[in-house]
Amino acid sequence: MLTGIHFLLTYKCTYECDHCFLYCSPDASGTFTLSQIKDVLADADKIGTIEWIYFEGGEPFLYFPLMVEGIRLAKQHGFKVGVVTNCYWATDPESATLWLRALRELEIDDLSMSDDPFHYEGDDISPAQKAVLGAQSIGMDCDTICIEAPAVLTKSGIEIAKGAPVISGSARFRGRAVEKLTAGLPTRPIDSFVTCPYEELEKPERVHLDNTGNVHICQGISMGNMWDIPLSELIDRYAALQHPITGPLVAGGPTRLAQSYPVRLEGNFVDECHYCFAVRSALRTQFPELLGPPLVYGVV
Repeated sequence: MLTGIHFLLTYKCTYECDHCFLYCSPDASGTFTLSQIKDVLADADKIGTIEWIYFEGGEPFLYFPLMVEGIRLAKQHGFKVGVVTNCYWATDPESATLWLRALRELEIDDLSMSDDPFHYEGDDISPAQKAVLGAQSIGMDCDTICIEAPAVLTKSGIEIAKGAPVISGSARFRGRAVEKLTAGLPTRPIDSFVTCPYEELEKPERVHLDNTGNVHICQGISMGNMWDIPLSELIDRYAALQHPITGPLVAGGPTRLAQSYPVRLEGNFVDECHYCFAVRSALRTQFPELLGPPLVYGVV
């Protein structure tokens, strides 16, 4: 049952993180219009099961007036609202309160702030920690998100889990992480990736929407384009087993997806996400309406 809609308000971001599965960067452009946000929220009412609306990116604070108005409208519709940010705007706790007051006044239900080495490295207090102090000063609740870099988990120098290498860290190997984070990690053969362990493809609880109209089941896998077919209709029509991409993934993971078309790739891969992303990249031009936008696959 779909309960969450996440606006990827923009792919533009102040950072260009190695783990970013959307290939966001300062060079990306484009955002939703206010009219488009209104249309999506009206359609969300028709779906009937939506509880949460999130604004994220990219970095949604780059379009602060639009984000604030989107929050206001979502609250008017009766939805709970969350925001995810990298806190680039929190130059000091006092300044952070200038940005956060508007969100507190709108009574947002969740503020999640990235606080990890992907987003900040230095000896000083991080932007997220400054934002936390600012939020606390005005009585506002917030949470931090820490994404750990991948590493081989060992115990006394010996790989654990019955001799098989275990990769720790919460980064997923899709998007820029495939390019930046896979070097030196242990790999597995392509016939071993027979499930999708990270996404609920048959009954997704949330979708991500971008301003080009893509309705992402998983980032880079779209139900279709909501500017051509209304979001509520796309949701109603969606059947995972009949979808050209999610059907094989549900039936037999990335291995089945590669076999279905077929896609033949050399080498081994770190995990299911890594192989899935590679297979989808190879299929992108065959299914441009379902595997996009190009930016998410590193194509500008």
